[in-house]
Amino acid sequence: MPDQSLGFLLHDATRLIRRRFEARANEFGLTTAQWRLLVYLKKEGALAQARLAELLEIEPISVSRLVDRMEEADWVCRKADPNDRRVKLVHPSVKARNAFEDARSIADDIYEQALAGLSDDEIATALNTLRQIIRNLSEDTSSTSETHHE
Repeated sequence: MPDQSLGFLLHDATRLIRRRFEARANEFGLTTAQWRLLVYLKKEGALAQARLAELLEIEPISVSRLVDRMEEADWVCRKADPNDRRVKLVHPSVKARNAFEDARSIADDIYEQALAGLSDDEIATALNTLRQIIRNLSEDTSSTSETHHE
């Protein structure tokens, strides 16, 4: 049954989380993509658009447009990289830093709703399972696909 496969279940869960976040974060004017970009800036500090494209797994032109919109809305600003003047680094604005905790609180509320009815052990198992899936799919497939004959 396709709607019960791992891929469909993960996609549906992600879609529902994203919808809930966007509905609540709308008061800040943040989309999920913008929120993810701000999270990376919060974790990593100022980043070049090329690095943001890698982290967000979207095309550089899409990141450029996303940053343009966020800059217009005063969520981020671009500044020259002090080590390479050809590169512009994306920095969170004061507005972004001030709104970050509110947005984080919205995300935490949604995760709490998503995990309602699960015990701490079930939550730990689910998170560990997802981490293992990510590790399995992040490994170099060329080394795992080789067969060894004696």
